[in-house]
Amino acid sequence: MLRNLSFEEKYNAIGKKESTYEGVFITAVATTGIFCRPSCRAKKPKVENVIFYDTPQQAIQNGFRPCKICKPMDLEGEAPGYIKNIIHELQVDPYLRIKDFDLRQRGIEPGQLRIWFKKHHNMTFHSYQRMLRINKAYNQIKGRNSLTNTAFGSGYESFSGFNEGCKKIFGTAPKNIKEKNVINIIRFPVKLGAMFACATNKGICLLEFTDRRMLETEFQDLCKRLDAVILPGKNKYLDLVQIQVLEYFEGKRKDFTIPLHTPGTEFQQSVWKVLQQIPYGETWSYKEQAIKLKKPKAVRAVATANGYNRIAFIIPCHRVIGSNGDLTGYGGGLGRKRWLLQLESKNSGKAIQEEIVFE
Repeated sequence: MLRNLSFEEKYNAIGKKESTYEGVFITAVATTGIFCRPSCRAKKPKVENVIFYDTPQQAIQNGFRPCKICKPMDLEGEAPGYIKNIIHELQVDPYLRIKDFDLRQRGIEPGQLRIWFKKHHNMTFHSYQRMLRINKAYNQIKGRNSLTNTAFGSGYESFSGFNEGCKKIFGTAPKNIKEKNVINIIRFPVKLGAMFACATNKGICLLEFTDRRMLETEFQDLCKRLDAVILPGKNKYLDLVQIQVLEYFEGKRKDFTIPLHTPGTEFQQSVWKVLQQIPYGETWSYKEQAIKLKKPKAVRAVATANGYNRIAFIIPCHRVIGSNGDLTGYGGGLGRKRWLLQLESKNSGKAIQEEIVFE
């Protein structure tokens, strides 16, 4: 069975303001009567005042109230309601141009919106709008709409402005962008934190937690391999992945049925294919995975290829552990890996036999 985190391990995890333990446990403080996320930025409480619970509901049942700073009853990284509404409006009509004046008319401070988009999308709100318009224009040009109609229909006041916008994003003039590829991206919250999902017209090509190390490198590698640019926009696979991932977290889904687009070397492709053969609720060692590949001496190479997997859960590298039972090697964080294995163990009806050690 999976060994639970000790009190000491949980206490050492709080105060670091990291998201890797989101959904794993809740910190309650006896002296204040408040409970927090593991990543709460409030001052770290004294050890003698701390009580840990598995869920916010348990903390509430024991008389604690949610922290107003980290808001543990909300999904980590979930957009406020007013931002959700704005994003929905822009997704429905990418040509809509919401200016600072329009935001103030809605009672929204433009600076506050800019900060949120910069933090969660690494761009300003107005850049986000521009990228949606350019993505729509790209699809129209691919559909053989005229450049002039596309430019002015996209809300540009001049063709030169449209030309400059295309060059800035695609690195080429509008007449050439139909030769380029686009990777669409969305951000959405789950129980363990916010995630990015990316998709081409062939399928999902990335699904990662937004705080994953080297995420920017993964984006750059994808763009290089696919000769593409990443833009926010509608994509049927992005709609589907949100539904299926949320079902997975609720314990209602054990298998994913989403087309994947996974550029990589031939060896990486073979490793990722074997990963998808590990049954829900079970774990394999890197050695077992190498044997399955008929390359029993390639354990280290297999582990490295696992690390290059860009599609969490669907290509389940979290189900691979060390031969000695160590819980190692997960880009989303070991706390999340533990949570995922516990989720699958509970909902599969079969206990994971290895004594997995948390380091």
